[in-house]
Amino acid sequence: MDINRRTVIRGAAAVAAIGMAEGAAGEASASTASSAGTSSASSAYSLEFDSTAWSYDSANDVYYQIGKVYVTDPAATDYENLSIYVPGAYLTATANSDGTTYTATVNAKGTVGAHSGRTAPIVIPVNTPGYAGQKPATSYSYSSVSKYLEAGHIYVWPGMRGRDSSTSTRSDAAPWGVTDLKAAIRFLRYNRSVLPGSTDDIVLFGMSGGGAQDTVAGASGDSALYEPYLRSIGAAMRDAKGRPLSDAVAGVMAWCPITSLHEANLSYEWNMGQFASTGTRASGTWTSAYSTDLAKAWPSYLNRLGLRDEHGRRLRLTESSSGIHLAGSYYDHLIEVITTSLNHFLADTTFPYTVTTRTGPPGSGSTGTTTTYETVADYIAYLNTSSTWVTYDSTTNTATVSGLEGFVKSQKTASKPVGAFDGYSRAQTENGVFAMGLNAPSHFAPLTRDVIKANESTYATYSDWNADYGSSAYDSDFAQKDSVGKDMAWRADAYNPLYYLSPAFAGHRRSQVARHWRIRTGIMQGDTGNTTEINLMLALHNYGIHDVDFATVWAQGHTMAERTGDSTTNFISWVESITKK
Repeated sequence: MDINRRTVIRGAAAVAAIGMAEGAAGEASASTASSAGTSSASSAYSLEFDSTAWSYDSANDVYYQIGKVYVTDPAATDYENLSIYVPGAYLTATANSDGTTYTATVNAKGTVGAHSGRTAPIVIPVNTPGYAGQKPATSYSYSSVSKYLEAGHIYVWPGMRGRDSSTSTRSDAAPWGVTDLKAAIRFLRYNRSVLPGSTDDIVLFGMSGGGAQDTVAGASGDSALYEPYLRSIGAAMRDAKGRPLSDAVAGVMAWCPITSLHEANLSYEWNMGQFASTGTRASGTWTSAYSTDLAKAWPSYLNRLGLRDEHGRRLRLTESSSGIHLAGSYYDHLIEVITTSLNHFLADTTFPYTVTTRTGPPGSGSTGTTTTYETVADYIAYLNTSSTWVTYDSTTNTATVSGLEGFVKSQKTASKPVGAFDGYSRAQTENGVFAMGLNAPSHFAPLTRDVIKANESTYATYSDWNADYGSSAYDSDFAQKDSVGKDMAWRADAYNPLYYLSPAFAGHRRSQVARHWRIRTGIMQGDTGNTTEINLMLALHNYGIHDVDFATVWAQGHTMAERTGDSTTNFISWVESITKK
């Protein structure tokens, strides 16, 4: 199988069409465009930060500004603006005559903890569940930023468009969310002489779709794929002295990143779907056959990635006597990750251990059922209720996981239908991520289209098949172009972190990849396969990124999963560890 051949070829053509390698995009920018991209002289918005417009929270010693538009030609001013919150020690300010605002300059010697007005890290939240838009702040609240400021961090909250913010005249689908995030980062660097903090230490953090988008941003620093989008909104491409600006970041904190959407339909069925037999996977349905075909297609894709473990061992899937390719070095590595997660749980947990299973959605008020396991042995017996897939050694307090099927059936059942991401009827959330406009969800995954195309005549023999699900619908969507003239292959490449990290794709080593990563995922989540975060971690290591702090957390689902402690405190501690001067 030629791995996502259309994506590779068209991605390469996209780079060639721009006339530069992505790593050289900044140099071309300096010689061919104004600092604000394609902005017009009549633009109502300036890239200059107004140092005379600070507000001050005297009770908590915080200077802040809210609602600064960060591009010169915004498509959506209600989203494309940011707020910045700064510990008072980092600025020297005088009150203005209006009695409410302040003029401030950077106090390089002002300190909070180990940080100063010039070295403080800048943290940026990416709170975009389901790739939704992130609405900017409209009023000041200290409680939402207090922990970060008390640690000496500068908190920047950018609005960014997303799946749910399109209008009848404007599509905000991918890659506009990450484009806006990059534009905000460029704005900070454009104004670094008047803003406190170190723009060399920008750290993104987000969960789910937010974790996915900060992952994409962290992998795609200065990628040429984003240049036409950035220019169209008047993002800062050069500083005031004509030097190229960067949108690369130093660090990424990603909880449960729902990413690698280009292949997610396949991996979901291999990882979980092949062990399910209800709903869309029930026998006698075309979607059951589709599930099997997706699962069978994934090993070929995986093997083409050329992933290696920390010992340099090539990771591959091979055929197995039962199930779909449940053998090989990659399979063994996956079982090792699952086993490690369980053993971390056993080491971290004091028994009796009580777990509450919610019977309703979050916020419903439902508390669910509570079960207490008095001993480790009781808990292991629970895991082995349906089949024995865990063995336990009480002398070492360690467990061994024997296989994927038992784990999935016990702890990680498929919660999404077949076609979990690029849905055959375009009804999945991610179809909206790549929409062509308001209420116009689109197909986006060539690997999925190829499975449909290869098996369409077989699917047509099932009574529940609909011709609208055929491969021609995918081809039609792939051919459409967005407002800057780019087709689906370009857009999907832009939102695929492996496009930048894996040598299987044309974008490999044509971006500036963040040098620090912290990835956490709840092992029980049915939102994506274990393979999503594992492959991201492996690709980062294989790329040469040495600082990848990875853990998949037992007994937690789709949440800001942590082995111990709380997510905010752990994130702040991690930022401290990677930004020490």
